[in-house]
Amino acid sequence: MARARWKVVIAAVVALVLVAALTLVLVHVLGGDDHEERARAARSAGASFDQAYLLAPDDAQRVLWTDWGAVRDELGVSLDARSSAEQVEDLISRGFDADLTTATALGESAGTMQQKLAFSPATLEWELFTQSAAAATLTMRLGGGVSTDDVAAALRQLKYAEPDDPDGVWATTSDISISGQLTPELLFVGLDRDSGLVFASDRVGGVDDARKAAAEADPGAVPSTVVDALGSPVVAITYDATYACSALAMANADPSEQAAGEALVAQAGKVNPLTGFGIAAEPGGGVRVALGFESSTQARTNADTRATLVAGDAPGQGGAFTDRFTVGDVMADGDVVRMDLEPREGEYVISDLSSGPVLFATC
Repeated sequence: MARARWKVVIAAVVALVLVAALTLVLVHVLGGDDHEERARAARSAGASFDQAYLLAPDDAQRVLWTDWGAVRDELGVSLDARSSAEQVEDLISRGFDADLTTATALGESAGTMQQKLAFSPATLEWELFTQSAAAATLTMRLGGGVSTDDVAAALRQLKYAEPDDPDGVWATTSDISISGQLTPELLFVGLDRDSGLVFASDRVGGVDDARKAAAEADPGAVPSTVVDALGSPVVAITYDATYACSALAMANADPSEQAAGEALVAQAGKVNPLTGFGIAAEPGGGVRVALGFESSTQARTNADTRATLVAGDAPGQGGAFTDRFTVGDVMADGDVVRMDLEPREGEYVISDLSSGPVLFATC
Protein backbone atom coordinates (compact mmCIF):
# COMPACT_ATOMS: atom_id res chain seq x y z
CA MET A 1 0.00 0.00 0.00
CA ALA A 2 2.84 2.40 0.88
CA ARG A 3 4.50 1.80 -2.48
CA ALA A 4 1.20 2.45 -4.23
CA ARG A 5 0.74 5.75 -2.41
CA TRP A 6 4.27 6.85 -3.33
CA LYS A 7 3.60 5.95 -6.96
CA VAL A 8 0.49 8.15 -6.89
CA VAL A 9 2.41 11.02 -5.30
CA ILE A 10 5.28 10.73 -7.78
CA ALA A 11 2.86 10.58 -10.70
CA ALA A 12 1.07 13.69 -9.41
CA VAL A 13 4.35 15.58 -9.02
CA VAL A 14 5.45 14.59 -12.53
CA ALA A 15 2.09 15.73 -13.90
CA LEU A 16 2.40 19.10 -12.13
CA VAL A 17 5.91 19.57 -13.47
CA LEU A 18 4.73 18.78 -17.00
CA VAL A 19 1.80 21.19 -16.69
CA ALA A 20 4.09 23.94 -15.39
CA ALA A 21 6.57 23.34 -18.18
CA LEU A 22 3.81 23.36 -20.80
CA THR A 23 2.43 26.60 -19.32
CA LEU A 24 5.84 28.25 -19.52
CA VAL A 25 6.23 27.14 -23.13
CA LEU A 26 2.78 28.46 -24.05
CA VAL A 27 3.40 31.78 -22.29
CA HIS A 28 6.72 32.12 -24.08
CA VAL A 29 5.30 31.19 -27.47
CA LEU A 30 2.14 33.26 -27.18
CA GLY A 31 4.02 36.15 -25.65
CA GLY A 32 6.55 35.93 -28.45
CA ASP A 33 3.80 35.94 -31.05
CA ASP A 34 2.17 38.95 -29.40
CA HIS A 35 5.49 40.77 -29.25
CA GLU A 36 6.18 40.09 -32.91
CA GLU A 37 2.71 41.31 -33.83
CA ARG A 38 3.26 44.53 -31.86
CA ALA A 39 6.65 44.96 -33.49
CA ARG A 40 5.19 44.54 -36.98
CA ALA A 41 2.42 47.03 -36.23
CA ALA A 42 4.93 49.53 -34.86
CA ARG A 43 7.02 49.37 -38.02
CA SER A 44 4.08 49.64 -40.39
CA ALA A 45 3.00 52.57 -42.55
CA GLY A 46 -0.20 52.96 -40.55
CA ALA A 47 1.40 52.88 -37.12
CA SER A 48 -0.12 55.09 -34.44
CA PHE A 49 1.93 56.86 -31.80
CA ASP A 50 1.35 54.26 -29.09
CA GLN A 51 2.66 51.61 -31.50
CA ALA A 52 5.61 53.55 -32.95
CA TYR A 53 6.62 54.63 -29.44
CA LEU A 54 7.85 51.05 -28.95
CA LEU A 55 10.58 51.78 -31.51
CA ALA A 56 12.20 54.46 -29.33
CA PRO A 57 15.56 53.56 -27.73
CA ASP A 58 14.94 52.59 -24.11
CA ASP A 59 17.11 55.43 -22.76
CA ALA A 60 15.22 58.17 -24.67
CA GLN A 61 14.16 60.97 -22.32
CA ARG A 62 12.21 62.76 -25.05
CA VAL A 63 10.04 60.90 -27.57
CA LEU A 64 8.46 63.09 -30.24
CA TRP A 65 6.03 62.00 -32.94
CA THR A 66 4.89 63.55 -36.20
CA ASP A 67 2.32 61.72 -38.29
CA TRP A 68 3.19 63.35 -41.60
CA GLY A 69 0.28 61.75 -43.42
CA ALA A 70 -2.10 63.26 -40.85
CA VAL A 71 -0.32 66.64 -40.98
CA ARG A 72 -0.80 66.79 -44.74
CA ASP A 73 -4.46 65.83 -44.28
CA GLU A 74 -4.97 68.50 -41.61
CA LEU A 75 -3.50 71.13 -43.92
CA GLY A 76 -5.29 69.86 -47.02
CA VAL A 77 -1.98 69.38 -48.84
CA SER A 78 -1.25 66.69 -51.43
CA LEU A 79 2.43 66.18 -52.27
CA ASP A 80 4.54 63.42 -53.78
CA ALA A 81 8.13 62.61 -54.70
CA ARG A 82 7.93 64.97 -57.71
CA SER A 83 6.86 68.00 -55.67
CA SER A 84 9.27 70.93 -55.63
CA ALA A 85 11.41 71.99 -52.70
CA GLU A 86 9.35 75.17 -52.51
CA GLN A 87 6.13 73.17 -52.12
CA VAL A 88 7.65 71.15 -49.30
CA GLU A 89 8.92 74.30 -47.58
CA ASP A 90 5.40 75.71 -47.88
CA LEU A 91 4.12 72.58 -46.12
CA ILE A 92 6.54 73.26 -43.26
CA SER A 93 5.53 76.93 -43.12
CA ARG A 94 1.83 76.12 -43.01
CA GLY A 95 2.52 73.40 -40.47
CA PHE A 96 4.30 75.92 -38.28
CA ASP A 97 1.35 78.31 -38.46
CA ALA A 98 -0.92 75.43 -37.38
CA ASP A 99 1.46 74.47 -34.53
CA LEU A 100 2.13 71.08 -36.11
CA THR A 101 5.92 71.21 -36.55
CA THR A 102 7.11 71.41 -32.94
CA ALA A 103 7.96 67.71 -32.75
CA THR A 104 9.90 67.34 -36.02
CA ALA A 105 13.65 67.47 -36.49
CA LEU A 106 13.26 67.89 -40.25
CA GLY A 107 11.76 71.36 -40.63
CA GLU A 108 14.81 73.30 -41.78
CA SER A 109 16.05 70.41 -43.93
CA ALA A 110 12.75 69.57 -45.64
CA GLY A 111 13.36 71.31 -48.98
CA THR A 112 16.88 69.94 -49.33
CA MET A 113 15.67 66.45 -48.40
CA GLN A 114 13.05 66.58 -51.13
CA GLN A 115 15.63 67.60 -53.72
CA LYS A 116 18.57 65.48 -52.64
CA LEU A 117 17.59 62.60 -50.34
CA ALA A 118 14.60 61.18 -52.26
CA PHE A 119 12.34 61.50 -49.21
CA SER A 120 11.00 64.32 -47.03
CA PRO A 121 7.89 65.34 -45.07
CA ALA A 122 6.16 65.37 -48.46
CA THR A 123 6.26 61.57 -48.65
CA LEU A 124 7.06 60.25 -45.17
CA GLU A 125 4.29 58.37 -43.40
CA TRP A 126 5.61 59.28 -39.96
CA GLU A 127 8.64 60.41 -37.97
CA LEU A 128 9.74 59.36 -34.48
CA PHE A 129 12.36 61.72 -33.06
CA THR A 130 14.05 60.78 -29.78
CA GLN A 131 16.70 62.31 -27.59
CA SER A 132 18.79 60.77 -24.84
CA ALA A 133 22.03 61.67 -23.11
CA ALA A 134 23.86 59.57 -25.73
CA ALA A 135 22.32 60.64 -29.04
CA ALA A 136 19.43 62.14 -30.97
CA THR A 137 17.82 59.61 -33.29
CA LEU A 138 15.22 59.52 -36.06
CA THR A 139 13.12 56.56 -37.12
CA MET A 140 11.08 57.36 -40.24
CA ARG A 141 8.63 55.32 -42.28
CA LEU A 142 8.90 55.87 -46.02
CA GLY A 143 5.75 56.38 -48.06
CA GLY A 144 4.57 57.94 -51.29
CA GLY A 145 6.11 55.22 -53.43
CA VAL A 146 9.64 55.99 -52.16
CA SER A 147 11.75 52.91 -51.36
CA THR A 148 14.95 52.36 -49.42
CA ASP A 149 16.63 51.64 -52.77
CA ASP A 150 15.70 55.19 -53.84
CA VAL A 151 17.22 56.56 -50.65
CA ALA A 152 20.37 54.45 -51.06
CA ALA A 153 20.80 55.77 -54.60
CA ALA A 154 20.43 59.34 -53.35
CA LEU A 155 22.94 58.80 -50.54
CA ARG A 156 25.37 57.31 -53.03
CA GLN A 157 24.91 60.29 -55.34
CA LEU A 158 25.61 62.66 -52.45
CA LYS A 159 28.82 60.74 -51.67
CA TYR A 160 27.81 59.41 -48.28
CA ALA A 161 30.30 56.67 -47.36
CA GLU A 162 28.47 53.42 -48.19
CA PRO A 163 28.67 50.57 -45.68
CA ASP A 164 29.78 47.09 -46.72
CA ASP A 165 26.90 45.57 -44.76
CA PRO A 166 23.33 46.41 -45.89
CA ASP A 167 22.50 46.92 -42.20
CA GLY A 168 25.47 49.22 -41.73
CA VAL A 169 25.61 52.99 -41.44
CA TRP A 170 25.92 55.48 -44.28
CA ALA A 171 28.18 58.32 -43.11
CA THR A 172 28.68 61.86 -44.34
CA THR A 173 32.08 62.75 -45.72
CA SER A 174 33.93 65.95 -46.52
CA ASP A 175 32.79 65.55 -50.13
CA ILE A 176 29.14 66.22 -49.26
CA SER A 177 28.38 69.78 -50.30
CA ILE A 178 24.94 69.98 -48.66
CA SER A 179 25.88 68.84 -45.14
CA GLY A 180 25.37 72.39 -43.88
CA GLN A 181 21.80 72.30 -45.18
CA LEU A 182 20.85 69.17 -43.26
CA THR A 183 19.95 68.76 -39.61
CA PRO A 184 22.74 66.99 -37.67
CA GLU A 185 20.35 64.05 -37.16
CA LEU A 186 20.79 63.22 -40.87
CA LEU A 187 24.59 62.94 -40.76
CA PHE A 188 24.44 59.17 -40.29
CA VAL A 189 21.77 57.01 -41.92
CA GLY A 190 20.68 53.37 -41.80
CA LEU A 191 18.14 51.59 -44.01
CA ASP A 192 15.81 48.68 -43.31
CA ARG A 193 14.67 47.37 -46.68
CA ASP A 194 12.21 44.87 -45.21
CA SER A 195 10.14 47.42 -43.28
CA GLY A 196 10.78 50.59 -45.28
CA LEU A 197 12.29 52.35 -42.28
CA VAL A 198 15.06 54.93 -42.37
CA PHE A 199 17.14 55.42 -39.22
CA ALA A 200 19.26 58.52 -38.74
CA SER A 201 21.27 60.19 -36.01
CA ASP A 202 23.92 62.73 -35.19
CA ARG A 203 26.15 59.80 -34.17
CA VAL A 204 26.95 56.39 -35.63
CA GLY A 205 25.90 54.74 -32.37
CA GLY A 206 22.55 56.51 -32.54
CA VAL A 207 21.68 54.74 -35.80
CA ASP A 208 22.60 51.41 -34.23
CA ASP A 209 20.47 52.23 -31.18
CA ALA A 210 17.48 53.13 -33.36
CA ARG A 211 17.81 49.96 -35.44
CA LYS A 212 18.09 47.79 -32.32
CA ALA A 213 15.08 49.49 -30.71
CA ALA A 214 13.01 48.91 -33.86
CA ALA A 215 13.89 45.23 -33.83
CA GLU A 216 13.07 44.76 -30.14
CA ALA A 217 10.00 47.05 -29.97
CA ASP A 218 10.00 47.34 -26.17
CA PRO A 219 8.59 50.14 -23.97
CA GLY A 220 11.01 52.92 -23.09
CA ALA A 221 11.57 55.43 -20.31
CA VAL A 222 8.40 57.44 -20.93
CA PRO A 223 5.53 55.62 -19.14
CA SER A 224 3.33 53.77 -21.61
CA THR A 225 0.25 54.95 -19.70
CA VAL A 226 1.13 58.54 -20.59
CA VAL A 227 1.60 57.58 -24.24
CA ASP A 228 -1.68 55.65 -24.32
CA ALA A 229 -3.57 58.57 -22.78
CA LEU A 230 -2.69 60.74 -25.80
CA GLY A 231 -4.76 58.57 -28.13
CA SER A 232 -3.94 58.76 -31.86
CA PRO A 233 -2.40 62.23 -32.24
CA VAL A 234 -1.17 64.11 -35.27
CA VAL A 235 1.80 65.38 -33.25
CA ALA A 236 2.98 64.33 -29.79
CA ILE A 237 5.75 65.35 -27.41
CA THR A 238 6.50 63.17 -24.38
CA TYR A 239 9.11 63.38 -21.62
CA ASP A 240 10.27 60.99 -18.94
CA ALA A 241 10.18 62.11 -15.29
CA THR A 242 13.74 63.46 -15.20
CA TYR A 243 13.38 65.58 -18.31
CA ALA A 244 9.86 66.79 -17.51
CA CYS A 245 10.81 67.90 -14.02
CA SER A 246 13.78 69.81 -15.42
CA ALA A 247 12.56 71.32 -18.69
CA LEU A 248 9.14 72.35 -17.35
CA ALA A 249 10.23 73.34 -13.85
CA MET A 250 9.27 76.71 -12.38
CA ALA A 251 12.92 76.95 -11.33
CA ASN A 252 13.50 78.16 -14.90
CA ALA A 253 11.38 81.24 -14.23
CA ASP A 254 12.45 84.56 -12.69
CA PRO A 255 12.44 84.66 -8.85
CA SER A 256 9.30 86.81 -8.71
CA GLU A 257 7.47 84.41 -11.03
CA GLN A 258 8.66 81.44 -8.99
CA ALA A 259 7.16 83.06 -5.90
CA ALA A 260 3.88 83.66 -7.74
CA GLY A 261 3.85 80.04 -8.85
CA GLU A 262 4.46 78.76 -5.33
CA ALA A 263 1.57 80.85 -4.05
CA LEU A 264 -0.78 79.48 -6.75
CA VAL A 265 0.23 75.90 -5.95
CA ALA A 266 -0.32 76.50 -2.24
CA GLN A 267 -3.83 77.76 -3.00
CA ALA A 268 -4.62 74.92 -5.40
CA GLY A 269 -3.66 72.07 -3.09
CA LYS A 270 -1.34 69.07 -3.06
CA VAL A 271 0.83 68.25 -6.06
CA ASN A 272 2.98 65.17 -6.60
CA PRO A 273 6.02 64.66 -8.83
CA LEU A 274 5.38 63.55 -12.41
CA THR A 275 6.45 60.17 -13.74
CA GLY A 276 6.01 61.45 -17.28
CA PHE A 277 4.54 64.26 -19.37
CA GLY A 278 2.86 64.29 -22.74
CA ILE A 279 1.13 66.83 -24.95
CA ALA A 280 -0.46 66.13 -28.30
CA ALA A 281 -2.24 67.79 -31.19
CA GLU A 282 -5.39 65.85 -32.01
CA PRO A 283 -7.06 65.65 -35.42
CA GLY A 284 -9.31 68.68 -35.80
CA GLY A 285 -7.20 71.02 -33.69
CA GLY A 286 -7.74 69.97 -30.07
CA VAL A 287 -4.85 69.48 -27.64
CA ARG A 288 -4.53 66.78 -25.02
CA VAL A 289 -2.14 66.79 -22.06
CA ALA A 290 -1.23 63.67 -20.07
CA LEU A 291 0.48 63.80 -16.66
CA GLY A 292 1.73 60.54 -15.15
CA PHE A 293 1.84 59.77 -11.41
CA GLU A 294 2.97 56.91 -9.20
CA SER A 295 -0.54 55.76 -8.32
CA SER A 296 -4.22 56.21 -9.12
CA THR A 297 -4.63 57.88 -5.71
CA GLN A 298 -2.08 60.53 -6.63
CA ALA A 299 -3.74 60.98 -10.03
CA ARG A 300 -7.15 61.62 -8.44
CA THR A 301 -5.64 64.16 -6.05
CA ASN A 302 -3.72 65.90 -8.81
CA ALA A 303 -6.69 65.99 -11.18
CA ASP A 304 -8.29 68.54 -8.87
CA THR A 305 -5.08 70.47 -8.26
CA ARG A 306 -3.97 70.60 -11.87
CA ALA A 307 -7.48 71.54 -13.05
CA THR A 308 -7.26 74.62 -10.82
CA LEU A 309 -3.75 75.49 -12.02
CA VAL A 310 -4.48 75.02 -15.74
CA ALA A 311 -7.41 77.46 -15.51
CA GLY A 312 -5.42 80.19 -13.75
CA ASP A 313 -2.46 82.52 -14.23
CA ALA A 314 0.65 81.37 -16.09
CA PRO A 315 3.70 82.81 -14.32
CA GLY A 316 6.85 82.17 -16.30
CA GLN A 317 4.89 82.43 -19.55
CA GLY A 318 2.87 85.55 -18.96
CA GLY A 319 -0.83 86.24 -18.70
CA ALA A 320 -3.19 83.35 -17.97
CA PHE A 321 -3.45 79.88 -19.43
CA THR A 322 -7.00 80.68 -20.51
CA ASP A 323 -5.61 83.42 -22.76
CA ARG A 324 -4.20 80.53 -24.78
CA PHE A 325 -6.96 77.93 -24.59
CA THR A 326 -10.26 76.94 -23.06
CA VAL A 327 -10.21 74.02 -20.65
CA GLY A 328 -12.40 71.00 -21.31
CA ASP A 329 -12.37 67.77 -19.32
CA VAL A 330 -9.70 67.21 -16.68
CA MET A 331 -9.88 63.70 -15.25
CA ALA A 332 -7.92 60.93 -13.62
CA ASP A 333 -7.68 57.69 -15.58
CA GLY A 334 -5.69 55.13 -13.64
CA ASP A 335 -2.36 56.75 -12.75
CA VAL A 336 -2.67 59.46 -15.44
CA VAL A 337 -4.38 62.86 -15.41
CA ARG A 338 -5.81 63.80 -18.82
CA MET A 339 -6.57 67.37 -19.81
CA ASP A 340 -8.43 68.34 -22.97
CA LEU A 341 -7.71 71.86 -24.20
CA GLU A 342 -9.12 73.88 -27.08
CA PRO A 343 -6.56 76.38 -28.44
CA ARG A 344 -7.72 79.92 -29.09
CA GLU A 345 -7.18 81.14 -32.64
CA GLY A 346 -3.58 82.07 -33.35
CA GLU A 347 -2.20 80.49 -30.16
CA TYR A 348 0.68 77.99 -30.21
CA VAL A 349 -0.36 75.76 -27.35
CA ILE A 350 1.83 72.74 -28.21
CA SER A 351 4.92 74.93 -28.53
CA ASP A 352 4.15 76.96 -25.40
CA LEU A 353 3.40 74.07 -23.07
CA SER A 354 6.23 71.75 -24.14
CA SER A 355 9.06 74.08 -23.11
CA GLY A 356 9.94 76.59 -20.42
CA PRO A 357 8.33 76.85 -16.99
CA VAL A 358 4.82 75.39 -17.11
CA LEU A 359 3.08 75.85 -13.78
CA PHE A 360 0.44 73.12 -14.09
CA ALA A 361 3.19 70.60 -15.01
CA THR A 362 5.26 71.49 -11.96
CA CYS A 363 6.94 68.69 -10.06
